[in-house]
Amino acid sequence: MHARALVDKALTLHGLGWTQRRIARECGVSQTAVSHWINGRRRSMPGDGDRGVYCPVCGDGRLAPRAYAYLLGLYLGDGYIGAIRRGVDYLSIVCCDTWPGLMVECATAMAAVFPVTVFQVRRQGCTEIKATSKHWRCVFPQHGPGKKHERRIALESWQREIVDAHPKEFLRGLIHSDGIRVVNRVRRKRPRPGAEFHVYPRYQFTNASSDIVALCTRALDRVGVDWRTHVTRRDREDLRPLHVVSVSRREAVAAMDTFVGPKY
Repeated sequence: MHARALVDKALTLHGLGWTQRRIARECGVSQTAVSHWINGRRRSMPGDGDRGVYCPVCGDGRLAPRAYAYLLGLYLGDGYIGAIRRGVDYLSIVCCDTWPGLMVECATAMAAVFPVTVFQVRRQGCTEIKATSKHWRCVFPQHGPGKKHERRIALESWQREIVDAHPKEFLRGLIHSDGIRVVNRVRRKRPRPGAEFHVYPRYQFTNASSDIVALCTRALDRVGVDWRTHVTRRDREDLRPLHVVSVSRREAVAAMDTFVGPKY
């Protein structure tokens, strides 16, 4: 008998289009076992007869806190909730095709938060990682009409408790959505032979919502990472201000590397 987490991981990878052979190799199990899980003959889960019990808001379920903190960061950056039919929604996280590893992490976190089947929808240059449930709005109460930067974004008390307990996972989700680790090149005022530029790595998180940026900087404070912010604009035609959080001090970047690292 295999662990539930391993079964869920296999089903998540299947939803992402992986072959059974590849899934078996990744999970370290036989292809027969993977086929057994995919074809619906896996052991039942507690509460399968009443899907609502997995919701911690309108039921008595409990969220996987680390997975939820990470998924919340992804949602605040590149996620949205849409309606399929009355009472049933889908959660979608838009992932750039350049980073296939992030798609797997996103799908794994989504399946860990709720016992749902995760699937993907390919778009031009990106892929939506999606799952349906009647309870996405319960655990993401920040959902509302209009764009996130046009409305107030604030965490419920129970969300804040999770983020405060797992700020690294929350920051990882934010960076994996609207952030990046880059190598910065700054021309020296007094260049030395062979060292015309000062080259150093830094993290950067960019978002149009000042509320979401405030959540990011609060989490950075909790993990003891120094940061700076400034406001910029995307281009001359786009007058929307963008808030940028930069982490560039050597020790701060090194700290971020221990739990975020480059996208992959």
